[in-house]
Amino acid sequence: MGKSFSDRIKRISYGGDYNPEQWPKEVWAEDMKLFREAGIDTVTLNVFSWAALQKADYEYDFSKLDEIMEYVRENGLKVILATSTAAHPAWMASAHPDILRVNYYGQKRKFGARHNSCPNSPTFLKFAPRLAGKLAERYAKYENLIAWHISNEYNSVCYCKNCEAAFRDWLKEKYGTIEEVNRAWCTSFWSHTFYDFDEIVVPNKLTEETSRFETCFQGISLDYRRFLSDSMLHECALEAAEIKKYTPDVPVTTNFMHFFKDLDYRKWADVLDFTSWDSYPFFDEDRADVSMWHDYMRSLKGGQPMLLMEQTPNVTNWQKYNFIRRPGVVRLWSWRSVAHGADGVLFFQLRRSQGAMEKMHGAVIDHVGLGTTRSFKELAVTGREFEALGDTLLGARTDASAAIIFDYDNMWASEYCCGPSRDPEYKSYRNEVMRFYKALNALNISTEVIAEEDDFDKYRLLIAPIMYMVKPGVRERIERFVENGGTFVASAFSGIVNETDLVYLGGYPGPLKKVLGIWVEEIDCLPPEEKNSFVYGGKRYEAKQYFDIISSLDPTCRPLAAYEHDFYAGKPAVTKNDFGKGFAYYVATRSSDDFYFDFLSYIAKEAGVRPVYEAVPGLEVTERHNENGRFTFFLNHNDDSLEITLPAAGRALLSGENAAKGDKVVLEPKGVFILQESAK
Repeated sequence: MGKSFSDRIKRISYGGDYNPEQWPKEVWAEDMKLFREAGIDTVTLNVFSWAALQKADYEYDFSKLDEIMEYVRENGLKVILATSTAAHPAWMASAHPDILRVNYYGQKRKFGARHNSCPNSPTFLKFAPRLAGKLAERYAKYENLIAWHISNEYNSVCYCKNCEAAFRDWLKEKYGTIEEVNRAWCTSFWSHTFYDFDEIVVPNKLTEETSRFETCFQGISLDYRRFLSDSMLHECALEAAEIKKYTPDVPVTTNFMHFFKDLDYRKWADVLDFTSWDSYPFFDEDRADVSMWHDYMRSLKGGQPMLLMEQTPNVTNWQKYNFIRRPGVVRLWSWRSVAHGADGVLFFQLRRSQGAMEKMHGAVIDHVGLGTTRSFKELAVTGREFEALGDTLLGARTDASAAIIFDYDNMWASEYCCGPSRDPEYKSYRNEVMRFYKALNALNISTEVIAEEDDFDKYRLLIAPIMYMVKPGVRERIERFVENGGTFVASAFSGIVNETDLVYLGGYPGPLKKVLGIWVEEIDCLPPEEKNSFVYGGKRYEAKQYFDIISSLDPTCRPLAAYEHDFYAGKPAVTKNDFGKGFAYYVATRSSDDFYFDFLSYIAKEAGVRPVYEAVPGLEVTERHNENGRFTFFLNHNDDSLEITLPAAGRALLSGENAAKGDKVVLEPKGVFILQESAK
């Protein structure tokens, strides 16, 4: 692994995707002037330039990129250099058609769009790493090169013959024999028994799947999801290996996406030096959704600072409603990313393109080309703030004693499951995770977002929404966690299947029965208008969607709430089991936001998990710390001002003024206040 991103910078990086190859040279000089005004110090170059760099199998031309690299170096800019492999050239598709993907419907694509390369194409696997290596060799001595950006927003789902053959090899390596495949996939069902690996075909619309999210055979579809993620990761690793031959100390990354279901980012993080991601909230998206993904990206590398690779400086162009970011919002969102662990905030794009698909996507420099726009002036305020702080915040970590499990295998498998519902809202794994995370975020409890394979023992509170799949070793680690004094929370539809999606026999929740102290006999699923209710802590809450009917409790387990209606009235809706020195809770249904807030407020306090600051509607409070002290970020997401009381003495980081414990500070709408306490 190379050095971390934070080790190669001297301030919070600020900038974004820059495409000077789209513009005449006289525009470059204007850009440099405006970059300086906006406090921009970092540019991401060469994201989509493969066609310009390689004109035939063995014909490369780096002259234009050489000129650009020299120009930005002369102007004092740091460079994140992309490998350009997210879109292959037209000539390559014509000369080597194996590089073209086959879509979900079995149709062979022609050249066009982006993410257009088959991840198992021999041509792609040869030319993409070769280009990455040539770039690394050529620009290895550029002292302003701070990171490598491999490809861009990986998304190359394919169902071609190359992928089918590679999938069979992947299955041979995983299962060893065709008999083991048959056992794992339960192929005795519907006469699906295979006698040779060559009989296995890719699961798509032509075979097993009614849509990308519904399948007749969960085992094969689940494994194909895993295989495609592994295939794209394999190609990424090949590029990284070529880069490391020439620049071993320059860290590599690729930009993950906000909520992208096709790549298991937990596995991908292992081949990257740091994580980065692209944040594009929708108009009606809950603030906690973005915060959760910041926490997830930070958690992927054990709490190491990450990079916000892309956000829009103003509007997007691809959403159903492309809303202008209101005054103060982009600054607030930029500081929010830092508050959750980013050491860099970048934008797409720095100058608004003149043509093609993204010409209406926002940019730091708009089509008018001036630094006098409302948006530019606001961006410049943030840039100057980052510039003034220098290295004060770099490398700062967040201590979290609460964790939520977000596991790709669980998401894929639970959403593929045919039942208890086919309603996408009911099946949404993401939404169930958000029910719990949103409450923790509102409570201002620092949280990490981890996978089933990660270490549980460093937390006091562990939440597993829809732990539908319990993989080998997980039960033992959960039991040890609770026995040693931890608090564990599971939700409805947990403990159902093993790692190949075969149901655990002997009653739900399978391996979790012992630690939870319950047996779920039936699972009821009702339409949205049909609701039940329960009373918890003296307050009535709604019960909706899923209703696990708990048949019996261990002597150590006690009900905390019971359903009030239907034939299972009186059956437990929330339970608590004493297990060793700790407790295990089960929420057998789904409820409203106020329930999760009240429920987690109580059990977090019981578990010794302290919030960073008291809960205030619309106020998000996080903390980071390094050798320069402890930093508490107060973020006002409200459209109105609010007053906060400082919890400790220190320094107002953005103004430099001293602050005393108990001081009152008024945060303007969308305002930011950062308190720096001295290192102890």
